Amino acid sequence: MPITILLAHRYPLIREGLKAVFERYTDMDVIGETDSGPEAVTLVARLHPDVLIIDVMMHGLSGLEVSRQVHLHRPRTRVIVLSTSDNATHVRAAMRYGAAAYLLKEISGNELVQAVREVVAGRPYLSPVLAAPLNTPGQRASTEVLDPYETLTPREREVLHLAAEGRTYPEIAAVLGISHSTVETHRAHLMKKLGLRVKTDLIRYALYRGILPMET
Repeated sequence: MPITILLAHRYPLIREGLKAVFERYTDMDVIGETDSGPEAVTLVARLHPDVLIIDVMMHGLSGLEVSRQVHLHRPRTRVIVLSTSDNATHVRAAMRYGAAAYLLKEISGNELVQAVREVVAGRPYLSPVLAAPLNTPGQRASTEVLDPYETLTPREREVLHLAAEGRTYPEIAAVLGISHSTVETHRAHLMKKLGLRVKTDLIRYALYRGILPMET
């Protein structure tokens, strides 16, 4: 049986490039693709891929949040996170949320295929340049600090991600199928839990968490 793969990336050209890599291997089969974080979660539940390859920056939900949800509800699907960031905070968050691999986008096609084979075999994989910073005592200790993000409810996380994208209350309400006032309530709760006061605080937090790309 081939290794089944789901691709999640904002840009069609990148997805086409990833598919071209896997088409060279008869034991690998791309069974779906999406540019949406929420749809990635839905497709994993429907298609049951062996591997989900996802960009950190996705529409609707970040790749890190998708990884957390997939690990919670479909742990047999191994998540490989792609990123331009070698920030140790982002790497640790991805692994803590259940990602089996974290790869920098400058990797070769051969390394991507190697990572797929490793995670399917049950072994975590990091781009080699990322391993050393994560293994220092000081870096390991910081992972033990309570992460306020973990206190957010699933709905609060959705509102956070959509608000970070610049969506208005009515737009968020329409996307989530809830009322305008309910969106306001969720936003107030998440801002309090995260210690944020104004919109610029939320944007800074989204950049720090990898919810928004640094170029924003």
